[in-house]
Amino acid sequence: MLASITRYTKAVNPFHFSSSCRLFCWQSKLFSSRQVPPVSAALTETELSTARNWLAKLTINTIPRNVGDASYSRSSGPGGQNVNKVNSKATLKVPLDRLTKIVPLALHNELRASRYHAERSGNLVIQSDESRQQSKNLDLCYEKLRDVLLAAGKTAVPGETSPEQRQRVKELNKAGNEARLKEKKKHSSKKSNRKGSRFDD
Repeated sequence: MLASITRYTKAVNPFHFSSSCRLFCWQSKLFSSRQVPPVSAALTETELSTARNWLAKLTINTIPRNVGDASYSRSSGPGGQNVNKVNSKATLKVPLDRLTKIVPLALHNELRASRYHAERSGNLVIQSDESRQQSKNLDLCYEKLRDVLLAAGKTAVPGETSPEQRQRVKELNKAGNEARLKEKKKHSSKKSNRKGSRFDD
């Protein structure tokens, strides 16, 4: 009898959740909080233009080397017998509060949503162990950082409208306005005709 009541309570209680359901809800909340950046005010055309110019000049050499802190550890990547004996794996930790000082405002939210962003430390954490040389792996970390910045720019900054596209939009808006005015005059004429027919009667 008690088992039947328990089953009935679970069935009718909308607030009863199993442990697996609670775990799924917690994971979903954690995932959404990491993936969705905070909503910011609309960017001005000046800010977008600044971001486009900055991205156009971005290379691995234009990223200051002091923007991040490098460390090295034993690698599990290719390298034969020496791979586990030499600290060749490079880890680059880039504090966001340091990076955002040199990166246009338009990219900030996308960087916070990056898969490389560690929320607890507030760093972008990038690693490389493709090479047996520390210096090469560090260069690869900066190449990955450049790719992260380019990807953030591609998502956050819309392409600039060409003069031809602006002219086309202007023509379409003009044609739409003319069509609305024509339809409005046509509707007004119908109303006038209906009023005239009532007076004739």
